[in-house]
Amino acid sequence: MNCQDLNGSSLQQDWSPSMYSVFEEDSNSSCSSVATSILSLRTGESEDPDAEEKLCAVCGDRANGYHFHVLTCEGCKGFFRRSMSKALNFTCPFTRSCPVNKAKRRRCQACRLQKCLDVGMRRDMIMTEEALMARRELRLKKKQERQQRLQRVAEVGSLSVEQKQLIATLIDSNQKHFDSKFENFKGYRLQPQVVKDKWGNSPLSSPDCSPKYSSQGPVVQELMENDAPKDYFKELPHFADLSTYMIQQVIKFAKDIPIFRSLGMEDQISLLKGATMEVSQIQFNSVFNLETNQWECGKIILSIEDGALSGFQRIFLEPLLKFHVTFRKLKLHEPEYVLMQALALFSPDRPGVIEHDLIDEIHEKTALTLKCYIDYHHPLPDSRFLFAKLLSLLAELRTLNDENAKQMIHIQNIMSDAMTPLMKEIFS
Repeated sequence: MNCQDLNGSSLQQDWSPSMYSVFEEDSNSSCSSVATSILSLRTGESEDPDAEEKLCAVCGDRANGYHFHVLTCEGCKGFFRRSMSKALNFTCPFTRSCPVNKAKRRRCQACRLQKCLDVGMRRDMIMTEEALMARRELRLKKKQERQQRLQRVAEVGSLSVEQKQLIATLIDSNQKHFDSKFENFKGYRLQPQVVKDKWGNSPLSSPDCSPKYSSQGPVVQELMENDAPKDYFKELPHFADLSTYMIQQVIKFAKDIPIFRSLGMEDQISLLKGATMEVSQIQFNSVFNLETNQWECGKIILSIEDGALSGFQRIFLEPLLKFHVTFRKLKLHEPEYVLMQALALFSPDRPGVIEHDLIDEIHEKTALTLKCYIDYHHPLPDSRFLFAKLLSLLAELRTLNDENAKQMIHIQNIMSDAMTPLMKEIFS
């Protein structure tokens, strides 16, 4: 299946042609600009007609770059390399004062070589044959990669209409329902003051705000133990309200996708119960700060420490933080984030799913759209393994989802009234 094979009217919706601006690029103008630049390099012509012409320091011919530490033409570069590499000895038939210019540079090799040395050309900068061969191979490899990239772009051409519609639908739904700053989060139970140690630091943070798990004293150990005392679940009510709000956002996001609404109610419920935590983690990765290891949600700043004070354990928190750091470093575009959310949502292997084949088809088309988007919008070499990395992160997120469910049961066993009714419905 190629990138154009995305059929199925179920993915179509009303959309504006202006949405195309997110995905299109002016390839003709780009290629023209590149061609002009290459031509100017080959001919030595400057794009600026008023720019000063650069001349060879040896013979005065038009220079094409710095060679062996001096701005020279291609001819003097080759002459100097051959002379030095072969250790040639030249003799001037006159008084070693022959003129060296564009017209007469071949008349006396001795004076030409001396002129090369006088202007500062360096013998120690001449590469060995082995080094030259390695450089040629590297250049050939890069050229082949460029050709492969151009071939892929030619094959893809552009995202298909259906693929653009899918991305536009997902972006629209996410922008309407993902409240990353919690601006509409009202009526929740307030976040309490974090326990401080005798130095005034919070139990899971060092003075530089980076999370610590091993050397902050007995408080941390109690927070991380399986049977942590209830006193240390003081952020649990606040966390329960936050989680409920995040779940509501994911449900609204899914319900605003036409193809999701077209599924049977049993499958909608099964997909949401299985994917809500995963979709929410993908959404909130976009507000994760790599410098502070915190989720900056407007006035609400969340950290792994808050998870510990809500009753979560090291076995879940440390891999969760590592996931967000790795994921955020990929610097995904908005279309890639929403396609990842859709891939997590439309997973045909969720418990209770009935229409496996239909959901598997949606999942495959979504994955193909993500692959095509990456190929079309990310230059080599960064795009070479990006799609594979994202699939690997989805698998890692599934493991985190399973562990999260265990953690929720653990917390529920300690505090029976910990979860809200919606949380119980999702994590049951």
